[in-house]
Amino acid sequence: MSSAEDPPAILFVCLGNICRSPMAEGAMRAAISRAGLDLQIDSAGTGHWHVGNPPDPRAIETARRNGVDIADQRARQVTAEDFTRFTHIFALDADNLRNLRALAPGSATAEVALLMDAVPGRGGQAVADPYYGGDDGFMETWRDVSAAAEALVSRFS
Repeated sequence: MSSAEDPPAILFVCLGNICRSPMAEGAMRAAISRAGLDLQIDSAGTGHWHVGNPPDPRAIETARRNGVDIADQRARQVTAEDFTRFTHIFALDADNLRNLRALAPGSATAEVALLMDAVPGRGGQAVADPYYGGDDGFMETWRDVSAAAEALVSRFS
């Protein structure tokens, strides 16, 4: 169970956990490494379709081009325990934020919020889902999650 004294433990959540949230996890791991922070970081999906699968190859390639290896990540679905295991759960869009709030058990202690709310001037915005588009969409997603990771590092430093 998390408390105010616990170091931040962050979970990034999108729908399938193969594009946006694994990229957010990777960007955050890189950002905390550069900042010398030691935080618990993970990602998950509200859906179950891709459980056990690696990230989308385009997500892996985009992260790799930016110096981050996410190839070993495996998709998982959000669990009730995540709402007490993590201090912060960040949804990558409004639909997943609504889903997370609906899934949260009464014992939830995690702060549940929209990821881009952490980025000045981007409050209320979603991280675009690149799944059905081309490679340029993955770069846009990478820019968004990287900006959010830097903002969160500043917040938790």
